[in-house]
Formats: sequence, C-alpha cells, structure tokens
Amino acid sequence: MPKEYEDLRKTLHDRFTRYPDRHPALTWSTVEAELTDDHLRALDWMEQTGGEPDVVVMPDGQWLYVDCAEESPTGRRSLCYDNEALEKRKKNKPLGSAVATASEYGVAVLTEDHYRHLQTIGAFDLKTSSWIETPESIRIQGGALFCDRRYGNVFTYHNGADSYYANRGFRTYLTF
Repeated sequence: MPKEYEDLRKTLHDRFTRYPDRHPALTWSTVEAELTDDHLRALDWMEQTGGEPDVVVMPDGQWLYVDCAEESPTGRRSLCYDNEALEKRKKNKPLGSAVATASEYGVAVLTEDHYRHLQTIGAFDLKTSSWIETPESIRIQGGALFCDRRYGNVFTYHNGADSYYANRGFRTYLTF
C-alpha cells in the first residue's frame, strides 16, 4: 500500500479497535486484506471531510465502511441533494450537491435502511441532519429525503432537493 496512506490505515485500525460493537466477529486482518488503493483514496476523502469512517456490519451480514462521525460531516454540509437540483436553482447556489460529490469520490449516500441501522449502534445527528438516497418517485417531483435523530427517535423528512442548510450534510458508505 502507498506510504501516503500509512496514517490513514493507523486511524482506521484505531477506530476499528475502539468501536467493536460496530462490527462484531469481524477482525481487522479480514478488513485490511480487502483494502485496495481505490478504497483508501475514498476512505481518505471520507476522513478528510470529517466522516470518521468505520466498518459497520449490516443486518444481512454485509459489511461497509460508513461515516460514523457524531454529526453530519463538517466538510460536506450546505449542499443541495443532486446536480439536477443544483442546476435548477437560480439564486444563491450552493457549491455542489451531495450525490455528485459522493459519486466523484467513489462512495454513495446512505440509504434510509443504512441510516436507521447506523442509529442502532450509536446516536448520530443529534444537532445536524443528513441527506439520504431518495426514491425516484419523490425525486421526480422535486423532493429529497433527509434524516436526523431527535428525542431518542430517528426521523425521515422531505425537503426540496434544491434546499441546503448549514447543519445538513450527507453521510456516505463504501462497499467491498
């Protein structure tokens, strides 16, 4: 593996060790053996933008790297949902969109199922919210979905896909 990722690998290993409940019965050597240069580039971006990626085992046994930062990643806020919404926005355009930015770095925006599972292993987005993958039936009507955790519950909401807020970002995942 390239020397440039040595610090990242140490960070990922330390986080993996610190939060064993996120990936029961999975060993670091198993995870490490799957890491490619492309994975490390994507994970480096996730880390640099405040995502604090860690391995999360899903209910079906699949394991993913998921943004596990307490709040929606700081380096990925104030973006509208996708490029279609960005292009339609006439005034006060944000710098980009969640879906396009994720795609550019080889990751994807969390689905609602991913988001809800993440909330079973910790309390995330207590002060922020995160865009989630939106069904086409909602998207064609101009809407997009986001989630947060308030009052001990996980909520899914809708907003115009072209909206953006300082406290709304997006969480991503990386598959192997």
